[in-house]
Amino acid sequence: MTQNIAILGASGYTGAELLRFLLRHPAARIAALTAERNAGQPARALLPHLTDHDLPDLCKIEAVDFGKIDFVFCALPHGTTQEVIAALPPSVRIVDLSADFRLTDTNVYQEWYDHAHRAPQLQHEAVYGLTEINRDAIRKARIVANPGCYPTASQLPLIPLLRAGVIEADDIIIDAKSGVSGAGRELKLGNLYCEVNEGMQAYGVAQHRHAPEIEQGLSAAAGRPVTITFTPHLVPMSRGMYASTYVRLAAGKTVADIEHVWRQTYANEPFVKILAVGQPPVTRHVRGTNLCHMNATTDRAPNRAILLSAIDNLVKGASGQAIQNMNVMLGLPETTGLEQTALIP
Repeated sequence: MTQNIAILGASGYTGAELLRFLLRHPAARIAALTAERNAGQPARALLPHLTDHDLPDLCKIEAVDFGKIDFVFCALPHGTTQEVIAALPPSVRIVDLSADFRLTDTNVYQEWYDHAHRAPQLQHEAVYGLTEINRDAIRKARIVANPGCYPTASQLPLIPLLRAGVIEADDIIIDAKSGVSGAGRELKLGNLYCEVNEGMQAYGVAQHRHAPEIEQGLSAAAGRPVTITFTPHLVPMSRGMYASTYVRLAAGKTVADIEHVWRQTYANEPFVKILAVGQPPVTRHVRGTNLCHMNATTDRAPNRAILLSAIDNLVKGASGQAIQNMNVMLGLPETTGLEQTALIP
């Protein structure tokens, strides 16, 4: 069942990663690639690493004949996707990699993204695409809101533990680091080599837009509102994401209970790997893959534990998870097109 696929916003990092995987996907045919400011150029002009592949030229969104498209990946900037998706034919299935449909409450969206939701009539249709947690709803969805990278690395460890009551819902602290590609491919002063190299910095402190997305998922898992302390950091590497999460154990629970819940929850999941005690995750070991590596350690502080998780922010944190969601929506094995092993060194 070959799908004619359009990638909207193909010239960015997430668009390029979608292409890297889809070009080897047996059910995918790349039918349209959009890049508004570079319309008319051949794809190889902006994506020279794909020169050997026969790709359509870049075009504007309005030039795409969506009547001939089966599946759309939206890799557009936040705030630009809602109106685009609202204009698509109802026959087209969509995975949106922006934040535009992730927050179920449109008022919360307006508060954090500084403008009104432009397609509120579609928000109820959108299914949050954390695949391992929400697979059944994703299978039936027309619109899937692909999670952010920080929310993926943070929620995969925490949601099963909150559901099982192994940890307390209060006092959750997430200290997370991302490679520079998480800021996108546009030219920005803060992303220049000399600005980033040999340094590390916190950003979006106490006000990062991924906080309400994480809290939305954790609140649903806990059955009550959850507020977290979340601080993201930029580190001088191209790709990768690491989350160190500090939690309070529920009465009578230990790290052994955390590992038991994880192993039960993720026993049959191809992309979530629970590492042995004393083996912390390493970003290099998931680089270029759709994997999430996780580990738990007893904290020196009484009744507390440290959860460590690592993903590739462009793959499991974006494009890989988007393709995983497409596979679920199409009834394909979830690993289809995603069998990439880690790029070492």
